[in-house]
Amino acid sequence: MKSLLLVFIGGGTGSVARYLLGKYLNSTTTGIPYGTFAANVLGSLLIGIILGWALKNNSLSSNTALLLATGFCGGFTTFSTFAYENHVFLKSGDFMTFALYAIASFALGILAVFGGMEIAKAL
Repeated sequence: MKSLLLVFIGGGTGSVARYLLGKYLNSTTTGIPYGTFAANVLGSLLIGIILGWALKNNSLSSNTALLLATGFCGGFTTFSTFAYENHVFLKSGDFMTFALYAIASFALGILAVFGGMEIAKAL
């Protein structure tokens, strides 16, 4: 039960943070979802730092990992919104924005995880 509560609290906090980021960064004039992009890349960086720190120091409790990695990062990042936004780009015929957004999201997300792990090693 404690595990579920930790994921619930972390996920709720992450979701609220993502909502606020999207509210301030998503462009209503261009339709480019900067907020979703930022949340996914930042969340990838954070999970890299959190799990990299855990591997390096062997000091992160399973409860803390549930709260931060599974809960917060899971709630902060969003594949479903990313998929929907790509659907909108494709449906509107905006293939260039679709390609740039999809490729940049995947590439930077993966690089951010590796970068986060390297940051954790250096700490």
